[in-house]
Amino acid sequence: MARNYVELKVEESIATLTINRQEALNALNRTVLEELKEVINNIAADDQVKALIITGAGSKSFVAGADIAAMKDMTPLEAKEFSFLGHRVFAAIEKLPIPVIAAINGFALGGGCELALACDIRIAASTARLGQPEVKLGIIPGFGGTQRLARIVGKGIASELIFSGEMIDAERALAIGLVNAVVPPEKLMEEAQKLAQKIIANGPVALRYAKAAIHNGLQMTLEQGCQYEVELFTDCFTTEDQDIGMAAFLSKQKPVFKGV
Repeated sequence: MARNYVELKVEESIATLTINRQEALNALNRTVLEELKEVINNIAADDQVKALIITGAGSKSFVAGADIAAMKDMTPLEAKEFSFLGHRVFAAIEKLPIPVIAAINGFALGGGCELALACDIRIAASTARLGQPEVKLGIIPGFGGTQRLARIVGKGIASELIFSGEMIDAERALAIGLVNAVVPPEKLMEEAQKLAQKIIANGPVALRYAKAAIHNGLQMTLEQGCQYEVELFTDCFTTEDQDIGMAAFLSKQKPVFKGV
């Protein structure tokens, strides 16, 4: 399908996905979500992509939220289908086997905050503003916000943010663990790229297993999660990368991983 709002660039095994609908502060409508779904599926099938950075076009907004004008007159069935679409797209992002970094360059509200929550790591510009303001519109978060936010910042903070609907600045987001780092706006993409480069220098199989252990383990009891970790740790010793990595460490050389 032709894409109007989602741009993808791949350099040195790092993909950068930019949502570009600046006339609406990069708000998510059905078209944007469908384009996102297509691009994420393509990335999942591309073995050459080792990490993904998601950001918004322009300096004002990462994603300002779902498109309220498109939502206003939805029937309950249309609203349900829209919510399911958002959930499918964000779950696909979350389940990518590669690390995903959100570079939050401005407003990340509602669906935009939920998009960031579906990423593994969040870096915010100092000018970023985040929040789940849906209750101010008479609705609740519909793309996973009530679930992922509570898992990331805890029930109490998530309840405060969702119940109040208030925006918070980047420094508060950092203090509560919603973002990993805050950087000057002009340094945002540089820092995201730098982190992605640092990550992909490590063993590709180990990164996939580590992400699986974290993501899937959160759905298990602690005992089940630890057993799952044992199994993945064991599987590492069936790979060439384990031998390459340990041999390089012992010989004080830089490992050249094969990804197998």
